[in-house]
Amino acid sequence: MQFPFRTGRRAVLAAAVVVALPGAWAQADYPAKPVKVIVAFTAGGTTDILTRAVSQKLTERLKQTFVVDNKPGAGGNLGTELAARSAPDGYTLIVNSVGPIAVNPTLYKKLAVNPLTELVPVVQIADVPNVLVVHPSVPAKTVDELVAYAKANPGKLNYGSTGIGTSSHLSGFMLAKRTGADYTHIPYKGAEALKDLLAGRVQFMFATIPSVIQHIHSGGLRAVAVTSAARSRSMPSVPTVIESGYPGFEAGSWFGFFVPKGTPEPVIAALNKAVNESLPSLQEQLVREGADPVGGSPQQFGQFVQKEFEKWRVIVRESGATAD
Repeated sequence: MQFPFRTGRRAVLAAAVVVALPGAWAQADYPAKPVKVIVAFTAGGTTDILTRAVSQKLTERLKQTFVVDNKPGAGGNLGTELAARSAPDGYTLIVNSVGPIAVNPTLYKKLAVNPLTELVPVVQIADVPNVLVVHPSVPAKTVDELVAYAKANPGKLNYGSTGIGTSSHLSGFMLAKRTGADYTHIPYKGAEALKDLLAGRVQFMFATIPSVIQHIHSGGLRAVAVTSAARSRSMPSVPTVIESGYPGFEAGSWFGFFVPKGTPEPVIAALNKAVNESLPSLQEQLVREGADPVGGSPQQFGQFVQKEFEKWRVIVRESGATAD
C-alpha cells in the first residue's frame, strides 16, 4: 500500500512530528551512554556499598555503565546539591539517604537546594535499621537492662554518634526521651565513633547494621535491639525496640535513587523498572550486609520520603540540634 505525499498543513504537521522524534527516541533508547551515580558520602560506607551493588546490576541489565562518583561533604549536602543542579536527562542520578533528604532540611539553617523539591524520588533500594549495640563491658542484654543500668549509674553511660543530627545521634536522643535515663552524647566525625565504641571509650551506640554486623558476629559488640518496625532479616534473633516495650520507636536509615527535577517521566519509569527487576538477585547479598530490600513505585517512595521528613522535623526540633 502506498501513502500519498502530504501537502500544505499536513506537511507542516508531519515536519513537527519529525522534529519531536529525536527527544522521544532518546527516551525510548535510554540509557544511550554511561550514567553517573552520585554518592554523597565516602567510599566504603553503607550508601556506597549499596550503590555499587545496585549499579553493577543496572550496568548488566541496561548494557550501559553506571559509574559511581563519591562526592562527600557537609553531611551529604554537597553531593545532594551537585545532583539537584545536574541536567535533568537521566544521566546523573544520586542514591541518597535519610540524612540529606529527610533530616538536613530541618537540621541546617540554610541549604543551597531543597532536596524535597529539587530532587524526584525514583525507587527505594533498602531499609537499613539502626541496631543498638553495647560494648561487652556493659552488663545489659536488653533495652530494659540498659535503662536500669543507666538509672543506677547516672552520668556513667556515654553514647557515640557519627555527628550532630545524624540518625545515630537522634536515635540516642529518642531513647533518652522515652526512658528518662541519663546518657551523655559524644558526637564524632563518621567512623571514629565506632572505633571508640570498640575500644570501650563510649559504652553504646545506634549504628547501621552493615557498619557493625561483623563486630557483632565476632563478639566485639553486643546487639541489644533494632530500630525497625519489624525484625531485620539480617539479624532475625534480635528484637526490635518496639518489642522491648517502646511503641512507635522507629529510626534508622533508608536508601534510594533520586533524579533532578524535570527528568522525563519515561526515564524515571525505565530506572524504576530496572531497579525493581534487579533487587531480587541482590536480596541475599543485601540481607547479608544488613539491608532489607524494598523496591516499589516512585509514588510509594515519594510518599514515604514525605512522611520521613515530617517525622524527623519534629525530632530534630525537639533535640535542639542545629548545623551551619
